[in-house]
Amino acid sequence: MSVNQHTHAGPPYGHPQPGYQGYQQPAYGGQPLPGVPHSPYGAYNGPMPGYQQPVPPQGYFPSLGFPSKGSPVSLNSDTSLAPNFIDSVRAPPTSGAPPPATGTSLPSGHLGYSQFGQGDVQNGIPTSAAPVQRPPAPQPFLPGSAPAPVSQPPTFQQYGPPPPSVQQLSNHMAGMTIGSIPACAPPPAGLGYGAPRPPPMPGPPLSGQTVAGPRMSQPNHVSSPPPPTTLSGPHPGPPMSGLHGPPPPTHPPQPGYQMQQNGSFGQVRGPQPNYGGAYPGTPNYGSQPGPPPKRLDPDSIPSPQLNELPPQQKPRHRIDPDAIPSPIQVIEDDRSNRGSEPFVTGVRGQVPPLVTTNFLVKDQGNASPRYIRCTSYNIPCTSDMAKQSQVPLAAVIKPLATLPPEETLPYLVDHGESGPVRCNRCKAYMCPFMQFIEGGRRFQCCFCSCVTEVPAHYFQHLDHTGKRVDFYDRPELSLGSYEFLATVDYCKNNKFPSPPAFIFMIDVSYNAVKSGLVRLICEELKSILDYLPREGNMEESAIRVGFVTYNKVLHFYNVKSSLAQPQMMVVSDVADMFVPLLDGFLVNVNESRTVIASLLDQIPEMFADTRETETVFGPVIQAGLEALKAAECAGKLFIFHTSLPIAEAPGKLKNRDDKKLINTDKEKTLFQPQTSFYSNLAKDCVAQGCCVDLFLFPNQYLDVATLGVVTYQTGGSIYKYAYFQLETDQDRFLNDLRRDVQKEVGFDAVMRVRTSTGIRATDFFGAFYMSNTTDVEMAGLDCDKTITVEFKHDDKLSEDSGALLQCALLYTSCAGQRRLRIHNLSLNCCTQLADLYRNCETDTLINYLAKYAYRGVLNSPVKAVRDSLINQCAQILACYRKNCASPSSAGQLILPECMKLLPVYLNCVLKSDVLQPGPEVTTDDRAYIRQLVTSMDVAETNVFFYPRLLPLTKADVDSDSLPAAIRNSEERLSKGDIYLLENGLNIFVWVGVNVQQGLIQNLFGVSSFSQISNTLSTLPVLENPFSKKVRSIIDMLHLQRSRYMKLIIVKQEDKLEMLFKHFLVEDKSLTGGASYVDFLCHMHKEIRQLLS
Repeated sequence: MSVNQHTHAGPPYGHPQPGYQGYQQPAYGGQPLPGVPHSPYGAYNGPMPGYQQPVPPQGYFPSLGFPSKGSPVSLNSDTSLAPNFIDSVRAPPTSGAPPPATGTSLPSGHLGYSQFGQGDVQNGIPTSAAPVQRPPAPQPFLPGSAPAPVSQPPTFQQYGPPPPSVQQLSNHMAGMTIGSIPACAPPPAGLGYGAPRPPPMPGPPLSGQTVAGPRMSQPNHVSSPPPPTTLSGPHPGPPMSGLHGPPPPTHPPQPGYQMQQNGSFGQVRGPQPNYGGAYPGTPNYGSQPGPPPKRLDPDSIPSPQLNELPPQQKPRHRIDPDAIPSPIQVIEDDRSNRGSEPFVTGVRGQVPPLVTTNFLVKDQGNASPRYIRCTSYNIPCTSDMAKQSQVPLAAVIKPLATLPPEETLPYLVDHGESGPVRCNRCKAYMCPFMQFIEGGRRFQCCFCSCVTEVPAHYFQHLDHTGKRVDFYDRPELSLGSYEFLATVDYCKNNKFPSPPAFIFMIDVSYNAVKSGLVRLICEELKSILDYLPREGNMEESAIRVGFVTYNKVLHFYNVKSSLAQPQMMVVSDVADMFVPLLDGFLVNVNESRTVIASLLDQIPEMFADTRETETVFGPVIQAGLEALKAAECAGKLFIFHTSLPIAEAPGKLKNRDDKKLINTDKEKTLFQPQTSFYSNLAKDCVAQGCCVDLFLFPNQYLDVATLGVVTYQTGGSIYKYAYFQLETDQDRFLNDLRRDVQKEVGFDAVMRVRTSTGIRATDFFGAFYMSNTTDVEMAGLDCDKTITVEFKHDDKLSEDSGALLQCALLYTSCAGQRRLRIHNLSLNCCTQLADLYRNCETDTLINYLAKYAYRGVLNSPVKAVRDSLINQCAQILACYRKNCASPSSAGQLILPECMKLLPVYLNCVLKSDVLQPGPEVTTDDRAYIRQLVTSMDVAETNVFFYPRLLPLTKADVDSDSLPAAIRNSEERLSKGDIYLLENGLNIFVWVGVNVQQGLIQNLFGVSSFSQISNTLSTLPVLENPFSKKVRSIIDMLHLQRSRYMKLIIVKQEDKLEMLFKHFLVEDKSLTGGASYVDFLCHMHKEIRQLLS
């Protein structure tokens, strides 16, 4: 489907994703939240018997009513100028495509929102760039052409004559004439976006609140309601029409969003409890069971025009959730359109498949999207145009990304002592875009246009096209990504580096020993040391290791291979930290194996009876830093820490947690470090190449915002296991530790991004330190970390030459080799806004916006950050509406095809714990998430903000594939099914109250719903197909994420269900976050205000 839609992961769901541990505090499930009544689950609904949901025809978005009586009503995913459908292989259509209108041939089978064929506009790419073709406009919908798979073929009317040109047609996505009604007042103060609202009351649907959207757990792309027929009476065929239950209450109009369908009810639903004012005192009809809610056919109920109704009878219309853009549909369409063909990078400005699509990359001159993804692949030629659109120009770069086994790792090029060939002026590295001139004796730089002599040893003749004869023999001339071996000039103090070292620093205070943590770490270290990272062909790792334990004082261990027993040295003067031994502290694992094993056996015994509860933290990092300085090498500290460091020492902290600051101007202080000590220490660590990974095991406030500073600025990782318990958290911690020790890391890294004339890198987001405005410095950079770079114009760009980026990363490999990794990417430039909007990537845009907002909370009130996000997105969409969409009524919400998921994803960011915390979210959770998201890649933010929800009971036990995902809303769940929800940090398995006993027995090994334990941290291993299938799905998901996800079993109507519902992001949240439908209305209002 549209290439520019939001992304998820590369391989099935792609790259790994960090974990959000510690979310399971007692407060989040110990007691039910006050003021939230127990839900009787009126909203659940099994599938309708005997009624196969038809798929809507091309270009038609059901349930919002067709435009009738001559006024256009559509929430338009306007593809008038933004279509970006790819014409690759597609499954046979469920509904026939309409006949082409303008001679363009239509690919068959685009469902739901993707009804556009392929046309003649091609993304600004040379015609040779096969699969990515987009039409210039949506294809008009022609009547009678789409047989629905129902027994009675519905007839469709055409409204008005077909447009004279395709350019003027907008694709009806949903009838949302909010336009002409004065009732669109802003939500009442205190209920809008920002301040939390009272929690909605879950309960049975009100009468007249036909629960919209299929509650069936069927895949999303078949869940649209029946297409309207031309009849104005009841729908022929299955008995579906008619309102059941008492009529909706009538009240004077409220300042909410009245959905006026111009003569057709959509799914009529009762008022939304707290969006824009609810009906006062709505009687709760749901308390008596009535007939089951039926789907309403929007066009089968005659309804007078709004202005013909007496004032007290104006109905409150609801938008059908099935008729607004579905993330699931977009992901599925992209998979079927783009998953089968390799993505060949030889052409400038190609938009890659979504991160949720599993595709293969062939490098032919531009870096793989696994290394770099951009917010737009066609950027405005002028800064005025960029300002007008408000689309941020940014690249999310993951320099050391892991590739799937079938793709080739970057080649290592060795140019000997002379080093890589570079431009004399801007120092850009040789790449495929450099132009050789004068028979190959000189080259012109593609970044700054300076001409440089080709060194004699590098000279080669040119062929008749001006290409060097050795073009295909040299990775730097033919590939987008490659590595150079660095010369001594690229090394610190002009001296080649030593191999790095790992130092394990274990908190042995009372809490750590008592919980069994110290023993667990020591046991695991014995085996994990055999898996230290090493270069491909090396017999053993070159990394040396050292050990420190600490509470209020530090204990260093001499594990020299010649010793019979390890020796311990205590440093109690923590105010002036030094390393008491040099020889014997950092050792080779194989040489000192027996001494290390003996030490790891002794540590738990030595501290078994400790009564020391206080810890230090600053001196621990200082000790590791001093040890690496003394050994003259870079390295990593693995610190296992349990409590707020209150012992007298440098970096001592106080408990400053204060929930009263939330929603005040001082809230930002909760995210800021409480002392500058750690920022200064981080600077020293970066200078030495000392990276810090932090494993936290808090039972109370620990000040992650301060403790995490060194980790964050050195490029390290934080892992958090709140209320750590051996039996439930051990698997997760050990898996995280193993992966963290084994993964590929570059040490002492410096990254610089060069750009061609016209744009420059102006802003950077991620886990790093910057001592100047251009160089991103990291003591360590691993394969999971991304750096996000924003670009601004400093001159005009030209459509002919496009724009170029070159990311150069200088780092030391785990064997101590100094290397340069280069990634190049070429983008198109445009003078028409339509070209910009046609080539955006919503997932990358959301990744950037989330990081921008999460940095904003350090300096601005959270409400201001939220408002600026909403405002920027409204401006992006309003600019599109004004400049690119065909003229249409103001009541239509028109979204660019490749940005139609921007509202749903943006709403997820706004409802996230950092920007809108619930009462159970701790300050540490928020600081932790803020740091995690800042270095996430696009696949990780995608599933983090819009979790993946899979109906396990629909899984095919005989195939390897996952069941089709469904949308994140409670109304999609059925009481008789089991679902899995994952967001990269947690996996929830939700069990409905009516699940068959046999399924419960097969999955949990118990005989009834009530016996399922919600404290399981792994599913029992049972020998039956269903158990095997579910466990294999969970294993598959673990492999796709960078952190081991915590498994949480949630029984319907159980106290933990509150936590689970927090992740059903299309629904209204208990913290006051809007539902997707309501937010779409809000965005529409904002856009209309900007346009008027």
